[in-house]
Amino acid sequence: MDQIKAISSFVRAVELGSLSAVAREQQSTQPTVSKTIAALEKELGVRLLERSTTSLTPTEQGRRFYERAIRVLEEFQQAVSDARGLTEKPAGLLRVNAPLGLGQLRLNALVLEFLELYPEIEVELILNDRFVDLVEDGVDVALRLAGALPPNVIARKIASSQRYLVAAPSYLQRHPEIRHPANLAAHRYIGFARPANGEVTELSGPGGIIRIAPQHRYQVNSSLAMRESFVLGAGLGLCPSWLVHDLIETGQLRRILPDWSGPGQEASLLYPSRRYQSLRATLFMQFMTERIPQLPGFEALSQRG
Repeated sequence: MDQIKAISSFVRAVELGSLSAVAREQQSTQPTVSKTIAALEKELGVRLLERSTTSLTPTEQGRRFYERAIRVLEEFQQAVSDARGLTEKPAGLLRVNAPLGLGQLRLNALVLEFLELYPEIEVELILNDRFVDLVEDGVDVALRLAGALPPNVIARKIASSQRYLVAAPSYLQRHPEIRHPANLAAHRYIGFARPANGEVTELSGPGGIIRIAPQHRYQVNSSLAMRESFVLGAGLGLCPSWLVHDLIETGQLRRILPDWSGPGQEASLLYPSRRYQSLRATLFMQFMTERIPQLPGFEALSQRG
């Protein structure tokens, strides 16, 4: 029996909660994975998993073995890396997760540029606006914008994007002039949909910090939809510079109250805390750490005032 493979299958079974999911990840079959883990249980002389038709949970011995097994796998991966030394090549599959809007507007081009630099690396770019479980979904690196970070990950903040109020010229022509944040209450405000009711917007400007609670006539959980709504003159809103920088440059959108801005939106690279980082993942993070602050609408964290 290949003990490392068996231990790896067991660890992923605990993390995914499904033998079928492990089989799909390993491009194997559910019976094969089940036999592998059963052989491990037989060799150890203990039952590691409680199986039923609807669930898969570790036993008490299984939970204790899992905690040590993940460390064994980390040590094994580190030993493999040390043995390879400088002969390791940047090759293989890299699974990356990022927000949909940022991925389509900015990140996609960077990934293609990265692939040109490393022809033997393959990238699977998964774009969505929810926080994924990096371990459960088998993600090597994730790029996240602001918000609370999930547990069991290591985060590296790499850039910031200023947030300011914008609207289309067509909208501004049809509605009262805005001279102060207090005037926003009389306008159509477009915001990012959130689970909580309402949203408090914090603006910093000549008068210090002001907190307002604008009335959202329209909320949407897509930054791309917000961007389009602004262009169509549907309302105004607070958004990060990376999302609308090009539209400001072309005059399709205008900044409102340019002396006022919201808290910056920070970009962070995330990776699983319990997983050894491959050379391809390390190179990808180094590349993005250098290139993302150079994108329009972003700046290096050290440049913030």
